[in-house]
Amino acid sequence: MTELTASRAQIEKPPSRTRSRVSNGSAVLDNIDGRSAVARRYRDVLNELISDLGGDPSGAQSAIARRAAALCVVCEQAEAEMVAGGVLDLGEFTTAANSLRRLLSDLGLERRAKDITPSLSQYLTGGLGKPVQSHPTPPHTAEATS
Repeated sequence: MTELTASRAQIEKPPSRTRSRVSNGSAVLDNIDGRSAVARRYRDVLNELISDLGGDPSGAQSAIARRAAALCVVCEQAEAEMVAGGVLDLGEFTTAANSLRRLLSDLGLERRAKDITPSLSQYLTGGLGKPVQSHPTPPHTAEATS
């Protein structure tokens, strides 16, 4: 029987010119300028969540992280309005906060270490592209004879 699974590293991504701006990473959201304070905060929260996932999330993790980042910004905006003396809609805020908690729970609330283990070839070459000598050979010295 043939194995039908492949690691994510083995699956080739199509060229970036054939993918959307969001998919190839040149935009966080399609058709959004991204320079507003809210857009920058969304991007910061999303980057923190992706980093907490080890930096290489699956498609599902990425989708959940995007929703969680949006809800985090919504909750922060509601909190800022309340602190400034505005009215906080407890129903909407509680719904958003609980939804955020569930999404974060789905992602895993703990940080995951990024795998920085070098490949065998990186280990053997010391990252320099050439083999590393296990024991450097000492320079030959002329021994004085008497």
